[in-house]
Amino acid sequence: MAVSPFRRRAAVLLGGLRPPPVAPRPSREVQARALLAVLEEAVAAQRPADAAVAACGEPGPVPGRVARDCGDAASALLRLRARLRDVPLTEPDLVEARAYAGRLLDYGQWMVHQSANLAFTVHPDARTEAARRQLNGLGRPADDLRRLLDALRAREDPP
Repeated sequence: MAVSPFRRRAAVLLGGLRPPPVAPRPSREVQARALLAVLEEAVAAQRPADAAVAACGEPGPVPGRVARDCGDAASALLRLRARLRDVPLTEPDLVEARAYAGRLLDYGQWMVHQSANLAFTVHPDARTEAARRQLNGLGRPADDLRRLLDALRAREDPP
């Protein structure tokens, strides 16, 4: 026989029914390892993304394969961003590092998208071409993600 929601709530308040046990929170080491694993993949995924953005800025017509490379790179960064968001963290400094890494991945994905838009515009003009020719990679945010990974690795890995 089913228990009504009112009776269930009353039983919980009176101590008759116990809420399900809360899973123990993972140790800092486990949390750090999970975060480092995703960050390592993110740094590795930046290489093809950086190359795709740089290819969008090359002189002359942009080959069609660059559009595919941009799509692959943007998809990889988007998947990594989702995986990063799913890493279970409770340590405040690791949560902060995850948020910062997420912003850097968002930038990378945005940059790849914008680069492809410039390279494959339907209505090219002199301003668009000048902006496109300025593209040479992901730039400082990619370096910042590598530095974040290195800093976390140095802090969390035993000597």
